Amino acid sequence: MELISDMLLMAGALGAGFYCFILSRRLRKFTDLESGVGGAVARLSAQVDDLTVSVLSAQDTARSSVTTLDEVSARAEHAARHLELLVASMHDLPVTQDPTPEPKHEPERSAPPNPFRARPRETATSQAKAS
Repeated sequence: MELISDMLLMAGALGAGFYCFILSRRLRKFTDLESGVGGAVARLSAQVDDLTVSVLSAQDTARSSVTTLDEVSARAEHAARHLELLVASMHDLPVTQDPTPEPKHEPERSAPPNPFRARPRETATSQAKAS
């Protein structure tokens, strides 16, 4: 009886050892930096770093664009106020006649006939009148 229990115990130990061997191979492939999940995590980490740099660069560009836009907008508002003052001051000026004479208008000339325009067909009645 002891012999049978020892054999079963040994078979169980060999089965557990074989299971651990298969499990270690699978875990090694799983955490491999080239093709496994470890590699995917490493690639994603590198992409996150690249995206972080890109986002920071875009934020700096946006800040400088906002600053430039604020400056241009302020200059445009200042110019608009100045133009409003100039237009308002023009209303106060007296109206004067322009001393330059008006240019003489030339008589309108008729356009030359279009050679590509279709000529009307002559009808039998118009041909009879012509003869």
